[in-house]
Amino acid sequence: MYRKELFVFDQDKPIPAVIRNYEEKDFAGLILIQQESFPPPFPSELWWNEEQLTNHVTLFPEGALCIEVNGEMAGSMTGLLVDFDPKDPDHSWEDITDSGYIRSHNPKGNTLYVVDISVRPAFRKLGLGKWLILSMYEVVVQLNLERLLGGGRMPYYHIHAEHMSPGKYIEAVKKGDLKDPVITFLLRCGRTPVRVVANYLEDGESHNYGVLMEWKNPFKMNK
Repeated sequence: MYRKELFVFDQDKPIPAVIRNYEEKDFAGLILIQQESFPPPFPSELWWNEEQLTNHVTLFPEGALCIEVNGEMAGSMTGLLVDFDPKDPDHSWEDITDSGYIRSHNPKGNTLYVVDISVRPAFRKLGLGKWLILSMYEVVVQLNLERLLGGGRMPYYHIHAEHMSPGKYIEAVKKGDLKDPVITFLLRCGRTPVRVVANYLEDGESHNYGVLMEWKNPFKMNK
């Protein structure tokens, strides 16, 4: 199981934090993270529920991470294993994650797929999202998987959609000509774009597109 003690920083002030696997006793705190991260008008039925969380800690506990700051639950990240074929990459978030229930988890999969990452608004300037992603890279290495993969939203795409295809938008973000709050953040975390996928998730700002972003395991040993 995973546990890492570290310091995060509020400007120059170090604050103790712990990244660990979440458990059943954390469910109330995890649901609170969802409620604060996705407030109304986001539909409450899409927040984590106890059945989903039970599946996370039962089917793939290695992919269920949370971060505590000064002992307070501040963020979480969830993944599952899938057998990803780069030659057939198209999918939707709902299909590949089983709508967050992860009954699609494949213990023999080659890829750790990101289901969700959430940080409570009050903690968002502490770099917790990046720490969670870096910790999930360590899980990829530990399990000798090929990659971490997940679909990123493109929340600023709607501003440019009339004169720019989603592929050209991503190229502009990669060059630094445009900045996107999600894609730029994932680039800063070491993820690289693989493919733009249509109908990835219901998201008006992204025009329902998602960008598959991967981190390849540099230690992967082919058997």
